[in-house]
Amino acid sequence: MTHLATYVGLLHHSEQTLADSLRTVGQGHAQETDVFHLCETLARMSEDHIRSLTPIARRYGEKRSGQGVEEPERLHAEGIGSVREGAVGLLRDLQDLCLLATLVQTSWTVVKQAAQGARDQELLKLAQQATTQTSRQLTWLNTRMKAAAPQALLVAP
Repeated sequence: MTHLATYVGLLHHSEQTLADSLRTVGQGHAQETDVFHLCETLARMSEDHIRSLTPIARRYGEKRSGQGVEEPERLHAEGIGSVREGAVGLLRDLQDLCLLATLVQTSWTVVKQAAQGARDQELLKLAQQATTQTSRQLTWLNTRMKAAAPQALLVAP
């Protein structure tokens, strides 16, 4: 079994954590209609990536933290269990989502490089699609933070 199995496990866990966290933030800030709906849409993207990983996991295996993985995770994404209140809370929750999405993005980048090296066209196509969609997730998160920042930081509560 190659070390690719470690990254398949990391992607599975990270994508699931991102999907769950997006839903938590969307539901917790449901008064912001765009946040509610877009977080749900972005969560479904991550779930699609997880489903697409199934045949890859069968082919390469899937190691998860605590299952004999030689390289311990230094950065462990716990996910967002609850949301903060108010405009500053939304801003901070969006930042947390950005961190999770960046972990997913860099993991897909590494897997894409491995797919090229292995000449695995199925994995390469999946990694390219997932990288593009994760970039969309990050773009929306960054745009939404930019929109929220002035009011959250400059208007007195």
